[in-house]
Order: sequence, then structure tokens, then C-alpha cells
Amino acid sequence: MIDPDHLDWAKMDGLIPAIVQDAASGEVRMLGYMNRPALEATIADRLVTFFSRSRGASWRKGESSGNLLDLVDIRVDCDQDALLILAAPRGPTCHTGSDSCFGGDGAPGTGFIASLATTIEQRASADPSTSYTAKLVASGVKRIAQKVGEEGIEVALAAASGNGTELTSEAADLIYHLAVLLAAAGSSWTDVIAELKRRHASSATASS
Repeated sequence: MIDPDHLDWAKMDGLIPAIVQDAASGEVRMLGYMNRPALEATIADRLVTFFSRSRGASWRKGESSGNLLDLVDIRVDCDQDALLILAAPRGPTCHTGSDSCFGGDGAPGTGFIASLATTIEQRASADPSTSYTAKLVASGVKRIAQKVGEEGIEVALAAASGNGTELTSEAADLIYHLAVLLAAAGSSWTDVIAELKRRHASSATASS
């Protein structure tokens, strides 16, 4: 974790801008400001805390709404005067009810897969009669694994046929069912990405 003593607090009269990013999806959630006590509270409690310039006091994000930001990591820019806060949001971040204060259609690019995983977790406990995801989870890991196998074959067949539109559609089905399988089996995309990074690092080391 960062050392507050190494930050340039003087540049903005004791305040440092802090950008909050969803650690899983990469979506930028908000921009706030931290003074030293707010940063120290964030590090100590693992809950993101800011300094309110209008109120002149520290405030824990989501304290009243329950939409807290669990701290994952803090990164400092090259000039030591701005922070990137990686967090796990417990709900929408913006006071308007949107996930992000910057609007948009959710996490950009492949970050949507992390958002999909969150949606699957939320729907897993729904009524199976009203939710396909809940019904799939209720069927058990073996059945979900079978569906992943079936969808994998459909992807291969679509690719072999040269039908790009069908391939896209089948690949989307495969990723959805794989996301459900990971959730039902107690794994996650975070675990998968960590393994891919480990393999990449090993490959890079071996080739250097």
C-alpha cells in the first residue's frame, strides 16, 4: 500500500484528486478528493473515504446509502499528486442511482464481462420460474458444465461454417454459460485472469 508521506500534498493545498475505478470491470466510477486523514482512513478501514470541500469534513462514500466502496488497491501517478483507487462497489456509485458518475452504458469493452458476472450473482438467488439464470444455477454444476460443452461445440461449428454472425452469437452464449458455471463452482473471472497473467509472466520469463 502507498505511503502518504511520499505524496505531493502541497500542490493543491492538502488535497489530492482520487479517481475511483471498478477493480473488476475497469469502469470509472467517480472523481473525489482526499486529504491526508481521508486517505489514512481509507487505508485503515479498507473503505473509500473522501474529503468534502463543501462540508469541510471527511465522508465515507456510501455511508448513508449502503453503496460503499471496498478498497482493493491504490495507485499513484508519476508526479505523486493524483490517486487511482481500485475498488469493489457495493452498488451504484452516483447519487443519481447510476453505476458511474460519468454515465455511459456500463463497463467499457471486455469489462462488461465482469458486470455480467455481478448480474449473474444477483440473479442466482431469484425465483427459478422467473429467471433463466436462477433456473440454471438450481440445476447444479454438472448440468451447467454440460451446457458449456454444448455451447462450445456450437461455437466450433459456427466457426467451421464461416458464418461470422452465427459465431458471434454462439460465442456470446458460451461466455454467458461459462460465467454461470464459474459462479456456481465458486470460481470467478478474477481467478481466470490471474491464471492467465501467471502463464503470461512465465512465458515472458522463459522467452527472455
